[in-house]
Amino acid sequence: MRYRSAIMIGLMTLFVSPAWAQEAEPPSTNQSTQVEGMGFGAYDTESIKGFDENKVSKDPVCDRSKRPRIMKVEPDEAKPGEKVVIKGENFGTKECLHGVTFSSAPSSKVNYTYVNDATIEALVPDAKAGMSFVVVVAGGGSAQSKPVIIKGK
Repeated sequence: MRYRSAIMIGLMTLFVSPAWAQEAEPPSTNQSTQVEGMGFGAYDTESIKGFDENKVSKDPVCDRSKRPRIMKVEPDEAKPGEKVVIKGENFGTKECLHGVTFSSAPSSKVNYTYVNDATIEALVPDAKAGMSFVVVVAGGGSAQSKPVIIKGK
């Protein structure tokens, strides 16, 4: 209770203080203490020093400004295990493509093959028969197809 009262008194002082009282304060120097090898707010944790130039030059550069878009999925009816072709745009490079999922089997791993920036081939996962959406996740975001039909085995 004392702590809460002290906070309230401090807030009241801050908002009710006359302008002349605030001018009397010395200017702030905005200096902080920095410890070599320490990150912001990381206590007893050494910061990352340097970088591996070879690794950085090989890292993919994904264009986050280009949102992926699915134009169509062919065929629009398939059984689990069958291949579908996802056509669209802005899927990015192979390294920037994060994955493909089907809404009727969200936790199933989908085997897919990156063909190019506009085409992906995927195997329909073991899912319940019925309507499903195909979702592609790339460097620029995600895209959802129009409904496709998953047939029973």
